[in-house]
Amino acid sequence: QVQLVESGGGLVQAGGSLRLSCAASGRTLSSYGMGWFRQAPGKEREFVAAISWSGNSTLYADSVEGRFTISRDRPKNTVYLQMNSLKPEDTAVYYCAVAKRSWYAPGSNSADFGSWGQGTQVTVSS
Repeated sequence: QVQLVESGGGLVQAGGSLRLSCAASGRTLSSYGMGWFRQAPGKEREFVAAISWSGNSTLYADSVEGRFTISRDRPKNTVYLQMNSLKPEDTAVYYCAVAKRSWYAPGSNSADFGSWGQGTQVTVSS
């Protein structure tokens, strides 16, 4: 059973940056795609970004395209989300997740993902 632990969240002013990390343990994830999702208060969980098992393919939500960058360090079993030019509407709990299928580039559907972390809070003040 894989465990995912997110870190790096916090309070930042609009226009600022944060880098989220998601460290996995219990299983090597080098053959699995990874994703980031977020959930704001009163809203449904939404897709943010995904990366293929190789790291060569990435996918972003329109709302974060050009501002956020997903990357992974396969030997460290860790995935990152660099968030720049943050906006108040980016405020949410951010979750990382592992794709259900190996050797596969996951899409934006949460049903493509299995194990989830506990989340890390990101708050952007105006």
